[in-house]
Amino acid sequence: MQRWRNSPDQGDRRPLRVQSPPNRLSDLERQRILKLANSAEFGHQSPCQIVPQLADRGQYIASESTFYRVLRSAGQIKHRARSSAPVWKKPEPLCATAPNQLYSWDITYLPTTVRGRHYYLYLFLDIFSRKAVGWAVYENELSDLAADVLRDVCAREKIQRGQVVLHSDNGNPMKGASMLAMMQELGVARSLSRPAVSNDNPFSESQFRTLKCHPTYPRKPFADLTQARAWVGEFVHWYNEEHRHSGIGFVTPAQRHAGLDVDILKNRKQVYAAARLRNPNRWSAGIRDWDRIDAVHLNPSKSDAALRRQERRAA
Repeated sequence: MQRWRNSPDQGDRRPLRVQSPPNRLSDLERQRILKLANSAEFGHQSPCQIVPQLADRGQYIASESTFYRVLRSAGQIKHRARSSAPVWKKPEPLCATAPNQLYSWDITYLPTTVRGRHYYLYLFLDIFSRKAVGWAVYENELSDLAADVLRDVCAREKIQRGQVVLHSDNGNPMKGASMLAMMQELGVARSLSRPAVSNDNPFSESQFRTLKCHPTYPRKPFADLTQARAWVGEFVHWYNEEHRHSGIGFVTPAQRHAGLDVDILKNRKQVYAAARLRNPNRWSAGIRDWDRIDAVHLNPSKSDAALRRQERRAA
């Protein structure tokens, strides 16, 4: 380095040598590996499947690691041909601005005294009001039974064709022929979660957690179907009529479903404003936010979620 700096006119005199391993694959050998890995016979198999089969035929082309290295350099280390993994897109964002626009439903297990046997709770939830609009407990998990519950819900809530979108996961009862036929008959649109992604159906999952964490949830399994139905009936009454839900401004789902939450939240705001006037020294900032939540989103896009966070910070 010192000699080069003292004699800059001679330049960099390091030997310009490109080292290459003596056992390096030739271009012809690499092309042979790629052609074999993408052939009709082996295009859907991994190298760990290809190499043993070639050995059974008395052929050795390259090791498994070499196959993987050549495929990686060609950008083919991922799924090839028919072995490509299915791509599940996130469900379309949905928004409810009033009751009876967007429903969510699911099925959960209720334990019995017989090991391995369960009762099944079918529960339909209005996402805007969080009201449990329909439920049933059965001994089986069937699409026919879910269709019956949906028909009763639509009759009770007086649902018109094209009024409601029903969201659920990808369980067999949700996709069964009887359920799909009933939805078409009633004019109910369908929305499905991605397989094995519980976050796509968060409202039903949250409600089931509330159910199973309730103080009155039996510590022992249900003795019979009558006992299970009786307890669920009491829970649904408490949930709809007495439980003040944190996601809707601490009003009951029944109050929000009936539109009574508008006056309730307005009155709370007036109470807080009057309390601040009476003793302003106790208030270092504004009063509590009792504004009504006018829209509830299901599976919102990232841009929509970021916009709502900015709106909350600005408020």
